[in-house]
Amino acid sequence: MPAISFQSVSKAYPSSRGPKGSTFLALDRVSLDIEEGEFFGLLGPNGAGKTTMISILAGLSRANAGKVSVLGHDVQQDYAQARRSLGVVPQELVFDPFFNVREMLRIQSGYFGVKNNDAWIDELLESLGLADKADANMRQLSGGMKRRVLVAQALVHKPPVIVLDEPTAGVDVELRQTLWQFIAKLNKQGHTVLLTTHYLEEAEALCGRIAMLKTGRIVALDYTSELLKAASSNVLRFKIDSELPKILADKARITGRIVQFPAHDALEIEHYLAQVREAGLVAHDVEIRKADLEDVFLDVMNKNSVQTARGAA
Repeated sequence: MPAISFQSVSKAYPSSRGPKGSTFLALDRVSLDIEEGEFFGLLGPNGAGKTTMISILAGLSRANAGKVSVLGHDVQQDYAQARRSLGVVPQELVFDPFFNVREMLRIQSGYFGVKNNDAWIDELLESLGLADKADANMRQLSGGMKRRVLVAQALVHKPPVIVLDEPTAGVDVELRQTLWQFIAKLNKQGHTVLLTTHYLEEAEALCGRIAMLKTGRIVALDYTSELLKAASSNVLRFKIDSELPKILADKARITGRIVQFPAHDALEIEHYLAQVREAGLVAHDVEIRKADLEDVFLDVMNKNSVQTARGAA
């Protein structure tokens, strides 16, 4: 039995564009099974449908078609049991300003009928670096500390399935390390983890299997190692102090002074470097590296865009 199952799930919203009554298809017949004990990554650009999937999974939104279940419990027909099996860390910092941290966790426990769990609450506070904030009012906490409390709230009823929706967005390195150490520990103990993140190095390091979503459809689904093996090239990386000519810039991934080109062989590497020299530029700190998950992600998204454009032509 899968820990999480999406079967031909579609979701449409009213569209602000087009004629009156038109709809926007946020999910288009998505099918996906996540097995118990997996650490699974769901990746995609903004607007791909990731948060819509999580909203349907958590029972906050209804699919127009298809079926979603958590450990065999339908999220609509058996909502209470499905929700009890799930711990969700949302993107938004949502909190009650009238309680301290420990009170918030006790209240959250009560929503699931859990009592006398102070030992587990203490372990959560310690593991997430919140022990010295247990009696602090939520309003007094920084954004990073509030994010830690959201994680603790999601885990306070010991759910077998944990969903992390952009959990480290805008937080410091210390929290990211603390969070991943604790979540990895829970995963080793048998908890299933579903992660969405824009930090692709996190997904590469943590997730055993990954799905890539674009415009409401799954465009790649495989083990992380297989996705990396399928990358067709190495990457030429260097720094420059001036702007690349457009003919080169269109082929590159550019971040500030750092330029990266996909390069299949030594001949292609020399070809790019020669073009840089011919443009009167000097390449600094030249290196060749293996393709990483970010390279694979961009390649998958770009290929899908070309195929979509051809299909529409």
